[in-house]
Amino acid sequence: MAVCVAVIAKENYPLFIKTVHAENELRFYYTVHTSLDVVEEKISSVGKNVNDLRELYLGLLYPTEDYKVYGYVTNTKVKFVIVVESTNSSLRDNEIRSMFRKLHNAYVDMICNPFYTPGENITSKSFENTVRSMMVQD
Repeated sequence: MAVCVAVIAKENYPLFIKTVHAENELRFYYTVHTSLDVVEEKISSVGKNVNDLRELYLGLLYPTEDYKVYGYVTNTKVKFVIVVESTNSSLRDNEIRSMFRKLHNAYVDMICNPFYTPGENITSKSFENTVRSMMVQD
């Protein structure tokens, strides 16, 4: 399962980042930040072909020695980034897609709250519980 889940605003600042281990949080901030370049590159390459329907799931953004970084972009350009361990070979592409679908549904439910102002940091307990359920439990 995931070791880091991040929600990035349209303007590329983090709305929510949750990691399994607090001591590696800064490392994952860096990993998520560097993945934004790949996300922007994939979005712009898809946008050039008008006839092509835009796929929300961006797939594997890049692998590192320890982790694999996956991306997803909503229609409103909010980005979801999930980092999983490279040693987790049992996690298939359709399972990653279902994790993003679950995350997107939780995000939509949280956005529908009339007391949430878009662009603010995400503090919803139900959203955090959904993210926590997607993460590795040691």
